[in-house]
Amino acid sequence: MTRLHLHLLSDSTGETLENIAKAALAQYDAVDTVRHFWPMVRTEAHLERILQEIAQNPGLVIFTLVNAATRRTLEQRCRTLGLPAVAPLDPVNDALSALLGQQAKARPGRQHVLDAAYFARVDAIQFTIAHDDGIGQDEWEEADIMLAGVSRSSKTPTSIYLANRGYKVANIPVVVESPPPRALYELKHPLIVGLTTSADRLIAIRRNRLLSLNQATETSYVEQESVSREIAFARRMFADNGWPVIDVTRRSIEETAAAVIALLNDRDAGDDRREGRA
Repeated sequence: MTRLHLHLLSDSTGETLENIAKAALAQYDAVDTVRHFWPMVRTEAHLERILQEIAQNPGLVIFTLVNAATRRTLEQRCRTLGLPAVAPLDPVNDALSALLGQQAKARPGRQHVLDAAYFARVDAIQFTIAHDDGIGQDEWEEADIMLAGVSRSSKTPTSIYLANRGYKVANIPVVVESPPPRALYELKHPLIVGLTTSADRLIAIRRNRLLSLNQATETSYVEQESVSREIAFARRMFADNGWPVIDVTRRSIEETAAAVIALLNDRDAGDDRREGRA
């Protein structure tokens, strides 16, 4: 196994860098990564302490520093140490600068300003938490997205992920013995999306859930015929109402959320065309 020291330097929270590093490392197998995370790097003195650590643990340096003097010092010292130093946002900023005809504002953490979008995201998260698992049907019409699916089909984690992207989401379990309320079928604003999965995957997830709760695993909740009947019931409901369906069997939460957003964008674009706004 290859060992890699990865130094992440940011003059803000470092969230962007962590996501970039995570996405890149996912493409490589058998890498023992030692992450050295350095957020809020805004002074030469702070950078000097970090450079000492980098010298002791040489590896790849990835940074997002907007202060010209600070990043120049980092780049020069990395060249002296013979280490690669990568600024992943530079190509994007260069392209934007050329297209927009203006220079980027050298303001650390500008994307984290408490603007209207930030508060809208907080509102979406609060709404989503308050409308989990079929709760609050009187306010479902306020949702952007409604997720429906059998128990343990990733409704809640997908809802929370979407909420962090700024979407108000409600979700409801599909239960054979307890059909959804009429309110679900009367919704106009939310995009209703059905989530489904394979019986084998669902049974495995449910068994693990029962084991974590120290409950018996020999119940209809994990019985093959019963689970298959649940899934078939849900699929029939989705088809009868013309709701789009996403199979989450081999999808991560992020992939499922991306598919939901694509469906929402397609619907909204279609509405715009019909109303002559496109």
